[in-house]
Amino acid sequence: MASYRFEREARTPESESFVIVADDHEFGRVDIHYGPDVVNATLCVPDNISEDDIQDVIGEVDERIVMSANPFREDFIVTVWIGRQAGVYSEDYDEELEEDVEGNGHLE
Repeated sequence: MASYRFEREARTPESESFVIVADDHEFGRVDIHYGPDVVNATLCVPDNISEDDIQDVIGEVDERIVMSANPFREDFIVTVWIGRQAGVYSEDYDEELEEDVEGNGHLE
């Protein structure tokens, strides 16, 4: 099993977003939304991940993040998306993108 590190990107009273790092490389991300009884998450991982690794990541997210924030939840529902990162898009970087990337519209 890989050793995962979770780097928080954003937090609100009801949600959190984390980049998942494995072996010093960005591995995926998880967005967690806390309801009064149920915690929902969207897990995005690469397309070469095994079912066992998906279960390991879900277990780590539950144990290290969800249970510490909401230990009395009734259920933890995770939707898993498998694929590849297409880029990071931002309005703040429009001018830089035009200069650096010749208009493909995203940061890589």
